Amino acid sequence: MQIPIRKPGKYTHQKPDPHLTEAKFNELKNKLERLKKYSHPRAVEEVKRLAEMGDFSDNAAYSMAKGRLRGINQKIIEIEDHLKRSLIITPVKNSTTVQLGHHVTVEVSGRQKTYLLLGSAETDPGKGIISHNSPIGYALIGRRVGDIIKIKTLSKDIEYKIVRIE
Repeated sequence: MQIPIRKPGKYTHQKPDPHLTEAKFNELKNKLERLKKYSHPRAVEEVKRLAEMGDFSDNAAYSMAKGRLRGINQKIIEIEDHLKRSLIITPVKNSTTVQLGHHVTVEVSGRQKTYLLLGSAETDPGKGIISHNSPIGYALIGRRVGDIIKIKTLSKDIEYKIVRIE
């Protein structure tokens, strides 16, 4: 039985957001180092060991090991490219406009919420970390304290008033 091959989606070849904090940059560097030092050599040895078992057409373990090695190689290439293109976020102190790396406190429906604006690779909306590419983040960039922004949702428009920029 042949496994169906799916067409790539519209997000398949999208480059990752280059905006990273220094901590995320170092995390990716460490992951790359672990892949190169430990995972890759082990996968190469496994492929060599399984290649010695003989006929490649009947050797399913060999095919799976080669697939793992290809996956590790692809991950190494992707992380190297991401690190090469990355831009470290350094928030400007005492800025009057919202920029990447800033904590922004907004008032919405009588309640205050604080968001941290970072790149897409580090978002966690549950903790208040949003991307500059998200609808709220995109609308906040370049705004000042006291500005009111409107975000359209499916059911209504929501107004956010910028209270503080840190």
